[in-house]
Amino acid sequence: MCGIVGVIGKADATQVLLNGLDKLEYRGYDSAGIYVNDQQGSDYLIKRVGRIQALKDAVGPEAQGTMGIGHTRWATNGGPTEANAHPHVSNDKRFYLVHNGVITNAAALRNKYLTDVELHSDTDTEIVVQLIALFAKQDHLDAKAALHKTLKLLDGSYAFSLVDREHPDALYVAKNKSPLLIGKGDGFNVVASDALAMISETDQYVELKDQEVVTLTKDAIEIETMDGTPVSRDPFKVVIDDADLGKGTYPFYMLKEIDEQPVVMRRLVEKYTDGQGNVVLPDDLMAALQAADRLYIVAAGTSYHAGLVGKPLFEQLAGVPTEVELASEFGYHMPLLSKKPFFIFLSQSGETADIRQVLVKVLAKGYPTLTITNVGSSTLAREADFCLELHAGPEIAVASTKAYTGQIGLEALVAQALGINKGIDKAKHFDAVHQLGLAATGQQALIDQKDRLHELATDMFKTTRNAFYIGRGTDYYASLEAALKLKEISYVQAEGFAAGELKHGTISLIEKDTPVVAYISDPVTAAHTRSNADEIAARGGKVLRIASASQAEAEDQLVVNDIDPLLSPLLTIVPGQLLAYFTSYDRGYDVDKPRNLAKSVTVE
Repeated sequence: MCGIVGVIGKADATQVLLNGLDKLEYRGYDSAGIYVNDQQGSDYLIKRVGRIQALKDAVGPEAQGTMGIGHTRWATNGGPTEANAHPHVSNDKRFYLVHNGVITNAAALRNKYLTDVELHSDTDTEIVVQLIALFAKQDHLDAKAALHKTLKLLDGSYAFSLVDREHPDALYVAKNKSPLLIGKGDGFNVVASDALAMISETDQYVELKDQEVVTLTKDAIEIETMDGTPVSRDPFKVVIDDADLGKGTYPFYMLKEIDEQPVVMRRLVEKYTDGQGNVVLPDDLMAALQAADRLYIVAAGTSYHAGLVGKPLFEQLAGVPTEVELASEFGYHMPLLSKKPFFIFLSQSGETADIRQVLVKVLAKGYPTLTITNVGSSTLAREADFCLELHAGPEIAVASTKAYTGQIGLEALVAQALGINKGIDKAKHFDAVHQLGLAATGQQALIDQKDRLHELATDMFKTTRNAFYIGRGTDYYASLEAALKLKEISYVQAEGFAAGELKHGTISLIEKDTPVVAYISDPVTAAHTRSNADEIAARGGKVLRIASASQAEAEDQLVVNDIDPLLSPLLTIVPGQLLAYFTSYDRGYDVDKPRNLAKSVTVE
């Protein structure tokens, strides 16, 4: 969580920082702050609780500078207060620090070094900046040396940007397990948690590795390891279409991103096929996949649900056993692995901390890895052996929509390509290109029924505090994701269940008018799920039936187009997304920024 920006060498540094924080607000919006220095003796520290707009409102015209740092916070250590907001400042007012991550030994460091130092916040970050100031004073160290000494004491994750008020001609940057990039400009340089924050300033970025320290001036980028060894690294170009960054006429990004899903389906076909319907992927990736005796899909949240859909795709189309694992569990409770495992990491942002800790451990064991992500410049994309991009365009809303369907679509393309390479008959007859075309058409048909879905959302969820989604097979996987969408943005306690499990306990929760959404698209189990829906209705539940055209009956309130059952979530999830959107919208919530959540989970 949290977002960092920094700039040196720009006359409009204040505006650059505020613009950057605007684009990073998806990472956290409990509080925000900036520190700017004009390098002529004037500086300003401004912090506010709440959204970036509250900070903007507090920044007066006098608060100008040519260098500075900024931060938007998702509260971890300490609540969302102005005292806990970043930047944090040392008691001597010399050092200013912003930080993403968690220092796990902060309390021990405080007890050892800072018992006589007054602290003004509940954060681990303040302990770090006070340590830097302490070492600079007692050991007569400059800022970089004091930072180095402090870093060697820290356990945990961090991305730091530090300013020494006595020498404001440099920014000092350090990273470990938390994303951070350096942007290279003409006569200026920038720091950002995400290239998206500074893409309007530069498209040239320098990757940082764990436990590297950077001295940044307006004209130079000096990278070194913790032991002081210089590092030389060329910049890479980040391409983001500025037109994708605005809401346009949409009230919220989430609605815009739901509408973009048919385009994502078509773009996947464009990027990963040769025009004759053949999937084209790197030869070395295909060789590594073909050598595997088992696939392990590692993900979290929505990406985990996309991984569940991927499991039958890889097993049925490619004939390879596939496991789907929660990253937060897998990294610390790794099961017995097969002899030739291949790891696929699914992450919208490519910065998910739980996933990265698994990637690091897997790479150390020498196993091949693939990241599927929407951000090709992200940490997971850079560090894995292979990366496939979703090409979905920036996803700004906290609740993922187009990245989820993009992940499923790309899994289908990879699974078919692998199956054809292995001579699997089902893969030869699957035609992923045609299926993704059907998905795009079917998604658009559902998007065009917004008014109908708004009516259904009002009828089902207007006043409820709880709801259920049920299905079997891939419908069950869709029900998990649909329930997550509803709970995360409308705060309705929603759960997805395998329909056949209702009678094993969950049906006891059904009361009069309890909302239940039943997905009925799997031809093998459609009759069983329909029977489960009837049982719920018989007990007073309010049932919304969403069925595929081939399985539909007169009682069904919404019908989706037919598609291969392996890919049915590409269609059935769209009404789930729109039901959640309209429920949140009608309740007056901020659809894009639900409480307590942030887009990119960069701490474990």
